[in-house]
Amino acid sequence: MRRVVLLFAVSLLSLSAQKLDPIQWALGPIPETKAGSEFKIPVRAKLDEHWHLYSLTTPPPPKPTKIQALEGAPYEVVRVDQPAPIRKRDVNFGSDTETFDGAVEFTLVAKAIKDIPANAADLVVEVRYQACDDKQCLPPRKKQVSFDANFNFTAPPVNTNSAAPAPAAPKQSLGEFLLLAFGFGLASVLTPCVFPMIPITMSFFLTKQGASKARIVADAITFCLGIVVLFTAIGFVLTAALGTAGVTSIGSNVYVNGFICVIFFALALSLLGAYEITLPSGLLTKLNSASEGGGVAGTLLMGLTFSLTSFACVGPFVGTLLAASITGDKLQPTLGMMAFSFGLSLPFFFLALFPGVLKGLPRAGNWMIRVKVVMGFLILAAMLKYLSNVDAVLHWEFLTRERFLALWVVLFALPGLYLLGKLPMDGIKVGETLGVGRALTGTLFLAFALSLIPGMFGANLGELEAYIPLVKENASLFGKGSGEAKLAWMKNDLEGAIAKAKAENKLVFVNFTGVACTNCHWMKANMFPKPEVKEAMEKFVLVELYTDELDDPKSVAFQKMQEGLFQTVGIPYYAVFNTDQKVVSSFPGLTKDVKEFTGFLNSALGKA
Repeated sequence: MRRVVLLFAVSLLSLSAQKLDPIQWALGPIPETKAGSEFKIPVRAKLDEHWHLYSLTTPPPPKPTKIQALEGAPYEVVRVDQPAPIRKRDVNFGSDTETFDGAVEFTLVAKAIKDIPANAADLVVEVRYQACDDKQCLPPRKKQVSFDANFNFTAPPVNTNSAAPAPAAPKQSLGEFLLLAFGFGLASVLTPCVFPMIPITMSFFLTKQGASKARIVADAITFCLGIVVLFTAIGFVLTAALGTAGVTSIGSNVYVNGFICVIFFALALSLLGAYEITLPSGLLTKLNSASEGGGVAGTLLMGLTFSLTSFACVGPFVGTLLAASITGDKLQPTLGMMAFSFGLSLPFFFLALFPGVLKGLPRAGNWMIRVKVVMGFLILAAMLKYLSNVDAVLHWEFLTRERFLALWVVLFALPGLYLLGKLPMDGIKVGETLGVGRALTGTLFLAFALSLIPGMFGANLGELEAYIPLVKENASLFGKGSGEAKLAWMKNDLEGAIAKAKAENKLVFVNFTGVACTNCHWMKANMFPKPEVKEAMEKFVLVELYTDELDDPKSVAFQKMQEGLFQTVGIPYYAVFNTDQKVVSSFPGLTKDVKEFTGFLNSALGKA
């Protein structure tokens, strides 16, 4: 009797487990089709609340959805299309996955082997899938699906004639959003546009002679508040006047970059001793008065310069942040920019305290003059980055890679020669003994300058590729360098890429990029040439869509398309389209994880 009861219990549990399926499947309306004709079979799934289904292209370890024909089916599968999935971190697997929830419609594109009547009862497809919620995952399942006229499906049908908009990302809490914004601010400090401001900020605080520790702390706080107020105001005004697209594109604005070049050039010449920058006595008196009252005027001037300078690199951060805040509370853009600027200004708060330590030293000596001279050369080198942005946007092609690097070799070699006593300038006396620290620092400058020379002949310079002009076709002295990895790119021609993909039966890899985008340059020079990445990318039709040239109608259209599809205008941004211009998969921003990017490419190829 016990055995019978146990067997019954096991059977009951097994039956219950088989019935536990939070996903209902059915085929949508199927048209009458003649033999040899191509037709589409809508494959619809309706999910219970809190459950999600994985996409056709989700990276492992979850099991991707697979839709195929049964043996002996009256049709052959051409391909299977899907709407753009939601990409997010999956707590069940501890990795990013692509999912659908609520309801989803796949489209099986097929070729009829024989005549098929409309809504044929014997027309069946096989689906293999895995369902999970936030706490558990069910084992992968296999099911045969047929037409069901009574199936209740609430999601709109997939539009296969145009790019399908990506579903909105799950709504973040305000705390998570502000933490993300703060992290963006901290990360922005590492960009090449912000780093040159570090010595300038130090010089600003070094001018405050005889200040007490309390005054230094107060000035540091005021300086940071100035950055916060100015950045928040600038971000709010730009969003209101230009929209989120305008914030990102300002990094490639020739007037902004030109203004920065002029400021940096004037400051560098002053540091090198050509002249001393002085303000009119009347204005100086007012600034001194303002400084005595808390240094508001000086802080605002420094904060304004800082904001304009940093926008060239932090624009993608700010653009993505503002775009992400649109669907939140109406105060969220302002709060997000405030959190961003707090993260950006925090390192400068601690840096502003450093001059107090310098003033505590017994004697400053000539080393401060040497620091100013070296800073002058470094700021000239930084100026070239902004000048190259102007050159790229206006398509002058004057500041080529070779010329840019030649100037950098000289500008980094000169401070090395100066520190070694071979370049007579202020700060080093004739016959002065060469100290160990100065000798090592000068040697490092010379070594760095020499390491740039191979880049003039097309060699890849690694991390520096983000900040210098890329190798162009037939531009280097010894032919094409590794920067472009011999990948065949089409430029600003999505229609041509789609047509080529149809002819070659390929998917289209779209690179949303910009002429002045440092992260875009880094990915193209360092990620794309990786053997495993290059091998995968060669299987796509590759097209670059430049979104930061607002004088070009095509660029404006591409930017609007990116924002409409992915709710962001941040670049770089990568997407894979099929020949129906439907999004297969997408990947946001820069990554230095080769395995992650290769997984994105291979998962998309699995759809082809």
